[in-house]
Amino acid sequence: MSIGGIDKSRIDAMVAQLRAAAAKMENVTPNPIAGNASPAPKLDFADALKSSLEQVSAAQSASQALGKRFAMGDDSVNMSDMMISMQKASISFQATVQVRNKLISAYQDIMNMQI
Repeated sequence: MSIGGIDKSRIDAMVAQLRAAAAKMENVTPNPIAGNASPAPKLDFADALKSSLEQVSAAQSASQALGKRFAMGDDSVNMSDMMISMQKASISFQATVQVRNKLISAYQDIMNMQI
């Protein structure tokens, strides 16, 4: 069944992902200073950045592959799915560029500080 051009199974999959993310957030304690709270897992900035860049790259690759399949005449690829995939890849890339710009700006501010 299709709702507004989006397959119901995809909507159900997105809802399941949101619920899984919410469940993960409930397990993390907001105040690690409290005595009974378990310490949050230590996250490395470099690993988080690398993971984000890999996700952007994967989105762009998937979008490009979908576009290529559509251009070759694959009947299993809808134009709307291809366009949505391309927009997701574009937005994720633009967000990555903005984060990079903020990081560069912060680095330059730190380098210009007086000691």
